[in-house]
Amino acid sequence: MNFEELLTLAFRAIIGNKMRSFLTTLGITIGVFAIIVLVSIGSGLQSYITNEISSLGSNVVFVIPGSSGGLGAVLSNKLTIQDSKNIQRRLLDTGKVTPEVRQVESLKYKNIIDKGTFIIGASSEYPQVVQTLKLAEGSFFSAGQESSGANVVVIGQSVKAKFFKNGQALGKRIFLGNKLYTIVGVMTKLGSFAGIDEDNSAFISVEAASTQYGISSIARIDVAANNPDLLPTVIKQINQTLLKRLTTDDFTIETADSLSSTISSITNMLSLALGGIAAISLLVGGIGVANIMLVSVTERTKEIGLRKALGAKRKDILMQFLIEAIMLSVTGGIVGIVLGMGVSIIIAILLVSTVTPWSVILAFGFSVAIGIIFGMAPAIRASKLSPIDALRYE
Repeated sequence: MNFEELLTLAFRAIIGNKMRSFLTTLGITIGVFAIIVLVSIGSGLQSYITNEISSLGSNVVFVIPGSSGGLGAVLSNKLTIQDSKNIQRRLLDTGKVTPEVRQVESLKYKNIIDKGTFIIGASSEYPQVVQTLKLAEGSFFSAGQESSGANVVVIGQSVKAKFFKNGQALGKRIFLGNKLYTIVGVMTKLGSFAGIDEDNSAFISVEAASTQYGISSIARIDVAANNPDLLPTVIKQINQTLLKRLTTDDFTIETADSLSSTISSITNMLSLALGGIAAISLLVGGIGVANIMLVSVTERTKEIGLRKALGAKRKDILMQFLIEAIMLSVTGGIVGIVLGMGVSIIIAILLVSTVTPWSVILAFGFSVAIGIIFGMAPAIRASKLSPIDALRYE
């Protein structure tokens, strides 16, 4: 029999058992869908974070607590506001410095209350260090306002929209917790990341944050060298300054490039892990294909015996059932790819997601392989049936 005839027979067998064929392909569809969606989320996270870090510039370094960051470093954080000031004094001619203190606070204006705003305590040089921060209205707080601990605040676009809608925000006074602050600036729109609205934030001076929250430790210190060529000198000066009080286990200096490389490694591992988890569901789908094909062989034993009696070769029987299994798997794979890409595009609009060609090729290749691997045993079993025994089968 030629390939076209075998294909026609396989297609008729699939159409003849629509519900069973649907349920068989559903397992493959879910597996392929899961691979594409989960890998796309991992790739999207990697692209977003890498782009955000790259946008900071090649002249920026970050001083973070501990020798490798993480929860342990946060719990044993020894970086203080004074460390940031010491670095700033050392880098007067070579760079700019800003500490970061982070809190979640409730904001109130008149009778409107928002309980989940991110408060960032920073220095007046924050916009010069973190150049992705731009002002839409007003100005950032000054060095004088910072040193005096003045209660002034720069708000994000979401904060403005919640409290002032389309009205004027500058000069208005708003409660941060139980303290009243005057709005001096409004940031440009930053957008959201992984469902977190970055515009739902407010900046106050690190001195005001220290006074209000009674803290001296900081989340990190951001440093921008005056030009990229000075970066090695800046890193050396930061090390020398901090090692007067701390040990090498108390802090880590990360450049934008090293941080990007670290994040890429983590997100690559995350993508592989998510893909591996999704592949398990695809494996389960393959077992479903094998089960259904074995049932199909049992049900069609007389048909197989009749075809062999009429001259069909063992190879023809094997190829018929193998093609049928592959068709089921490939159909499920194609549907899974379409659904996975569609959902990934929707996720990209709401959160972050990037469909990569390799994930589509990998998922489709897996679906074909599943059809071959799990369809082979039933096909071999069918091809080995004796025509006499098959015709006598009840």
